[in-house]
Amino acid sequence: MTLDMISKDKEVIIKSIKSKTARVYALRFGINEGSKVKCVAKINNGPIILRKNHQEIAIGNGLAKQIEVETQK
Repeated sequence: MTLDMISKDKEVIIKSIKSKTARVYALRFGINEGSKVKCVAKINNGPIILRKNHQEIAIGNGLAKQIEVETQK
């Protein structure tokens, strides 16, 4: 499952980031493989608002499609 498919209030763990460019952008936001994030808002065909620690980050739909996630157990 990719990050753009998750629903609001869902917590996930980042499994992998497909492209090198997407990985660089994600790292700028402090997100890498193994990071736990929570979706706090999702705008239709728009950005996904994630919370990591106490910081909220808007991730564009294109970048979200490059990030593989798994649901937190």
